[in-house]
Amino acid sequence: MAQSAESAGTRVVPRFQEAKEGSFGIKYSTFIIFAIVLMVVALIYVGSHIRMTELEYNIATELSIKEQKLEEQKKLKLEYAMLKSPQRIESIVMNKLQMSYPENSQIIVLKKSGK
Repeated sequence: MAQSAESAGTRVVPRFQEAKEGSFGIKYSTFIIFAIVLMVVALIYVGSHIRMTELEYNIATELSIKEQKLEEQKKLKLEYAMLKSPQRIESIVMNKLQMSYPENSQIIVLKKSGK
């Protein structure tokens, strides 16, 4: 008599086994692919967020430098105005260079010659 394969102690293995399914009826390979895609998207999001934060810090630094340069420019303009003031120049001429205003006898008036 012919015995079936199972009763003889051997096990029948199907040629193509189906992928195992999880508790929700989703195949494990589908779940793994979904998880990998989700991680890649999360990494891209985090990377772009980090880059955006770096750029914001760079912008803040550059704006701070700009404000410092504007303050320096204001100070230099004020210093320039003080240095070119006629009172300061007159003081330097009188004290350091020992110059004075000319007396009336030292002034010569030239007449305009022309037709």
